[in-house]
This record gives sequence, structure tokens and C-alpha cells, in this order.
Amino acid sequence: MNPRGNPAPLAEARHRHSLDKRARVLTVLATLEKQGQLLTFAAVARAARVSTWLTYAPGVREHIEAAQLRQAHTTPPSATGSSPSPLSLRTELEIARQEIKDLRDERDRLQAALRHQLGQQLDAIHASDSATRADDLTALNQDLTRQLQEASSENATSRARITTLEEDLTAARTSLRRMIRDENLR
Repeated sequence: MNPRGNPAPLAEARHRHSLDKRARVLTVLATLEKQGQLLTFAAVARAARVSTWLTYAPGVREHIEAAQLRQAHTTPPSATGSSPSPLSLRTELEIARQEIKDLRDERDRLQAALRHQLGQQLDAIHASDSATRADDLTALNQDLTRQLQEASSENATSRARITTLEEDLTAARTSLRRMIRDENLR
């Protein structure tokens, strides 16, 4: 408020200042459009030295959007009016190839980092599950080892019994042959 307590002069000054900024934005917009520069809200705000917020305000926004539409529908004039030289085309092609190579390298680097990060997340999620699973597998392994030892022991016992039975069978055959021979000799 001013010293006399009347806010009307302050409000009037603020209104004039606002109108001045809006007029400045429209003037800069026309200038940038004539120059063929890319029209963005930020570019217009920078050139007019106003806040970006003002360029989005009703009454200004419509003018910028209309200028952008006009700019989008016009074809840009050629810089020299003639076709580019083969040398400049080769240079641009080489630059484009280098940019593509750099982008592919960056993509590969980012993919590797993402894979690494996802792997760490999966490891963290499954760490407790892995410990439980390892304990279960260890217990199962011990049980199977015990069963194998028992089976090996039974196998050894069975082999020894088979060997004994084979020896008894051989002795019985030998004894039977002797008996048959003794009987035949009588």
C-alpha cells in the first residue's frame, strides 16, 4: 500500500507492467518467427526476458501455439539454395555413424548395468531362499550318503556270502563226482 492507503495506483501500475510484459512476449514471438528460429515456450520466455510461466498463461499461450503450428506447416528454406556437396554429405554421414556407434555403446553399457543391478536385486530377494535351499540340499546329501554306505555294506556282505556259497557248491559238486565215480567203480 502507498502512504495514503489507496491501493488503486499500485494495482494500475501492476496492470500496466503485466500488459507491457505480454506485449514484449508477442513482439519477440513475431521476431523469432520471422527469423525462422525454433519456437518453444522457453525460447520465447528467454528472448522476452520474462518467466516461462507467463508464456503458458492464457492470452499468450494461444499466440505461441498458433506460431508453432504455422512454423510446423512451412518448409524451411534451404541455407544456400543449392543441393549439398558430396563431401558435406560424406562428412554428415560419418558424423551420424559415429553418433550411432556412441549411442550403441551407451545402450550396451546401460543394459549391462541394468542386468547387473537386476541380478543383485534377485540375489538379495532369494538370499534367504538360497540359504534354506542349501540347508535342505545338505541334509538330503547326508541322507543319500548314509543310504549309499548302507547299500555298499549290504553289497559287500552279499558278495562275501555269494563267494562262500560258490565255494560250497564247488565242494558239493566235487564230492558228488567222487561219490558217483566210487559207485561206478564198484
